[in-house]
Amino acid sequence: MADPHGFLTVNKREAPKRPVSERVRDWAEVGAEQSAETRAADVAQQATRCMDCGIPFCHSGSAGCPLGNLIPEWNDLVRRGRWDAAADRLHATNNFPEVTGRICPAPCEAACVLSIAENDTGGSVTIKRIEQAIADVAFETGAVAPRPAIVSTGHRVAVVGSGPGGLAAAQQLTRAGHAVTVFERDDRLGGLLRYGIPAFKLDKAVIDRRIEQMRGEGTRFVTDCEVGVDVTVPRLREEFGAVVLAVGALRARDNTEVRGRELEGIHLAMEHLVLANRECEGDGPSPVTAHGKHVVIIGGGDTGADCLGTAHRQGALSVTQLDYHAEAPVVRDDERSPWPSWPMVLRTSPAHAEGGVRRYEVAVQRFLGDERGRVRAMSLAEVRVSRDEQGRRHIAPVGEEVELPCDLALLAIGFEGVERSALLDGLELPLSGRGVLSCGPNWQTSSPGVFVCGDAHRGASLVVWAIAEGRSVAHAVDVFLTGDSDLPSPVHPTALPLEVL
Repeated sequence: MADPHGFLTVNKREAPKRPVSERVRDWAEVGAEQSAETRAADVAQQATRCMDCGIPFCHSGSAGCPLGNLIPEWNDLVRRGRWDAAADRLHATNNFPEVTGRICPAPCEAACVLSIAENDTGGSVTIKRIEQAIADVAFETGAVAPRPAIVSTGHRVAVVGSGPGGLAAAQQLTRAGHAVTVFERDDRLGGLLRYGIPAFKLDKAVIDRRIEQMRGEGTRFVTDCEVGVDVTVPRLREEFGAVVLAVGALRARDNTEVRGRELEGIHLAMEHLVLANRECEGDGPSPVTAHGKHVVIIGGGDTGADCLGTAHRQGALSVTQLDYHAEAPVVRDDERSPWPSWPMVLRTSPAHAEGGVRRYEVAVQRFLGDERGRVRAMSLAEVRVSRDEQGRRHIAPVGEEVELPCDLALLAIGFEGVERSALLDGLELPLSGRGVLSCGPNWQTSSPGVFVCGDAHRGASLVVWAIAEGRSVAHAVDVFLTGDSDLPSPVHPTALPLEVL
């Protein structure tokens, strides 16, 4: 740490973004291009704001980053222009920093000591921006190369699912000397990184270049393969000594009780996002498009914001995003969510800056259709949310209904857990009350030799938690196969982020 008062002399500055008028006309990432020299200077200056705290909550497993990223260390290395060493320290704890640096909501920044009193400190260190810059520089300079194992263990491992959890587990196990095959039911690799996250947030070339590194290390990939059908469970058991289930939690929550839900033009959010991403991949026009339509997004979270940005780029006439919660405060309420817990504040994504209307404390009462059976409007009412003694949520209308034009309705109201499949039935694995797969302290399910990680175990969560669980399950599988392991295990299966209930 060169200057303990750096945060007082250097203002916090996020990465520059392209003008709204430009970026809504394409699917490229929203960030503005900078020359290598300008980016290095800007990011190094931002790194000088790091205080190198005695207790760095930013990489605390419960309050900050579950990966345990060595944030103060690589901040100081960047400040000193040691980009190669910074990349080594970053990759020591994170398999895919180029991904987390783009799409993680950055619990590390919420837990930064400079977040305690933002009016006095200027706000947290721009950890996410620095992380992305380190990863991108590493690729640009050729510092990211395959790291194949020196010795083979002779053991074979199957990883089902190629999202961040599955890819992290696969890379760790391959580097430990195991022969790893990743099975993906889609035609391309990446899971929700590929088809759930819009290209304007995560350019798919970012995934492809990391996959190439993994191929170079020896990881084998099989796409268009439904494990449990195309590869039967007996065959899976026969060919592999261990199986990692990283199948995600893709069962989307629906609301079939709302009158008119059966009308055409009402879709789950992921139907919209997946098809839009497929169009960007060259698979042809999406049949679920916002072009020329009044779009209403039901749900105020990240998935809703992704639909918002997608609708802008598809040429929507108008976009309205609904949330039954009250509008959150702009600054942290220390009584409601004290530092270093995740702050309950209003979150604004770049998509919100591109247009659209956000409405709070409202809920759909019914959908209205035209003579062709298509949705033409919805009836809204102001609502109040309360909880009963058992903690169950109740949403009660408190005002008169009003009609809102709607040609396309997108339900972004969360996920209910893991999809049932022939694979789970064949392995005789039940879902828990939360709709996910349970495991013991060693990440092993009730089916011997079968492990689970990521959203399939935790439920829909952050990419950084998926990577942490993928790294941890790799350690457990390595122990299961060889009796010991040098692989890191950053989180326990019961680990939870710090929050105020």
